[in-house]
Amino acid sequence: MTDVQPDKCRETLEKLTDNLASVIRGKKESLDIITIALLSGGSVLIEDVPGVGKTTLAKALAKSIDAAFSRIQFTPDLLPADILGSSIYNPSDGSFKFREGPIFCNVLLADEINRASPRTQSALLEAMNEMQVTIEGTAHPLAAPFLVLATQNPVEFHGTYPLPEAQLDRFLIRLDIGYPDADVEAEILYAQAESHPVDSVQAVITRDEVLDLQKRVRAVRVEESVSGYIVAIVRATREEPRLKLGVSPRGSLMLFRAAQAVALLKGRDFVLPDDVQELASNVLAHRVILTSKAKYSGAQKQDVIRDILTAVKVPT
Repeated sequence: MTDVQPDKCRETLEKLTDNLASVIRGKKESLDIITIALLSGGSVLIEDVPGVGKTTLAKALAKSIDAAFSRIQFTPDLLPADILGSSIYNPSDGSFKFREGPIFCNVLLADEINRASPRTQSALLEAMNEMQVTIEGTAHPLAAPFLVLATQNPVEFHGTYPLPEAQLDRFLIRLDIGYPDADVEAEILYAQAESHPVDSVQAVITRDEVLDLQKRVRAVRVEESVSGYIVAIVRATREEPRLKLGVSPRGSLMLFRAAQAVALLKGRDFVLPDDVQELASNVLAHRVILTSKAKYSGAQKQDVIRDILTAVKVPT
C-alpha cells in the first residue's frame, strides 16, 4: 500500500493553494475545493455569473502544475468533433490520420457548457468517466492528470440546454465562486493595473507529483463507521420526501473519494466525519432533484442536504 506521508503532502498542497491565491484573492474555500477535485481525479461544475475569475482560475491551476491547458467556448453550433478531434484524409497515400481535439490536455475549461446541444455535451461523458475518448471505434487515452472545469451562467437561460442528470452525475463537485469582498475587490484593481497576475504564475509542482498525490489520496484510511456514515447520508436522500431523485451509488463513491482528499489536504492519513460533512453539499446537491411541491415552496437543494446532515447520526 502507498505510504500517505500526510505532512509532506500538506506542504506540497500548501504551495499549490498559495500559488493559486496569488491570482484568485479572498477565495480560499473555493481554491481548496478545486484542489480537492484535482486530488480526487474528478471534474468541477462552476455555476456563477460572468467575470468572477473562472477562466483565470483554470489557467492559474494549469500553470501551477505545469500542465497543458485548453479552453472550449461552447456554442449551439459546436460539434463533438470540435471537442474530440477527427480523422483527416491524406490524399497522397489514401490514409486517414487522427487529429486530436482540444480535449487532449490536462486542464480543460468547458466554458458555458449548457449553450451546446445535448449531443455535443454528451461528448464529454466518456472522457470525464473513463479518461479516454472513442473516435470511429478506436479508443484514444487522455493525458493524466485530466480535469474538466465546466462553467455555466445560473442567471441567463435563453438559448441554453440544461445538463441532463446523467451528465450532472459525472461531476464530482459543484462550486460557485461568488463576488469578492469590497476590500479584496479593491486589491484586485491595483493587482491588475499593469498586467494580469496569471501571466506571472510559475509551476510549483509537477504533473508527476499530482499523480503521486492522487495515489496517496486513495491510501487515506476510512474506518467502517465513516463509510457507513456516507452510505446513511446518501440513503437518506433517497427517502427524503422533498426529493424525487436521490443520490446514486456514484455519488457515494465520489463523496468517499472527496472526503479522503479533504483529509490529505488537512495533513491527515485518516478520514473524520467532519471531512464528509465539509463537502457533502458540494458533492451531493447537484445530483438530486426536488419535487415540484418543494421547488415551488422555495426549497433549495443545498438546504435539503444540510437538513439531512443534521438528521443523520454522526459516528463517534
